[in-house]
Amino acid sequence: MEALRTLIAEDESLTRTILRARLEKLGHQVVAEVENGIQAIEAARNTRPDVIIMDIRMPEMDGIEAARKIMEETPCALLFLTAFSDKELVEQASEAGAVAYLMKPFRKEDLAPALEVAVRRFRQIQSQSQEIADLKEALETRKLIERAKGILMDRMKLTEEEAFKRIHFQARNQNKKMREIAESIITASELI
Repeated sequence: MEALRTLIAEDESLTRTILRARLEKLGHQVVAEVENGIQAIEAARNTRPDVIIMDIRMPEMDGIEAARKIMEETPCALLFLTAFSDKELVEQASEAGAVAYLMKPFRKEDLAPALEVAVRRFRQIQSQSQEIADLKEALETRKLIERAKGILMDRMKLTEEEAFKRIHFQARNQNKKMREIAESIITASELI
C-alpha cells in the first residue's frame, strides 16, 4: 500500500502516540493529531488527509458528528477506533461515513489491514459515486437531445436521423457539446 496522509483524532494522548509510531513505522505520514471532533473537522479541512483514524467518544464533539461534517466538506477514508461496539453505535458510525471499524485495544498487526480496507472501500465508493453521476449526466443529456430532435422534427419536418445529424453538425461546427446545442434549440423553441 502506498504511503497515506493520515489524521489522528483521539482524546487519549497515549493512544495518539502509539498510533503515530505505528503509522510511521508502516510508512504513512501523520499530517495532524487532534483530541476532539471540532479540531478534527478543522484539521481535515486544512490538511486534506487520505484517511482519518477517529475515536467515537471525544470531548466537545463526538467522532460520529465530526465524521458527518467531515464527509460533507472533505470526504476521505474514515476508520473509527473505539472501545465501544454496541450495534447502534456501529450503525451510526457507518451512516456517518466510516468504512472500517477497529476495536480498542487493537493489536499492531490489525492496523495495516484496517487502513487498507478503509482506503480501498472509500475509493470504491467514490468511484461508484462518480460513475452514477456520469450516468445521470449522460441520461439527462440524452433526454435533452431527444427533446431537441422532437422540436426539429416537428418544426422543420425532419426525420429523426436528419434531426440528430443537424444537432451533431451544429455541435461540431460550433465546437460545442451536443447537449449545449440541444439546450439552445429547446430555449429557442420556448421563446417562439
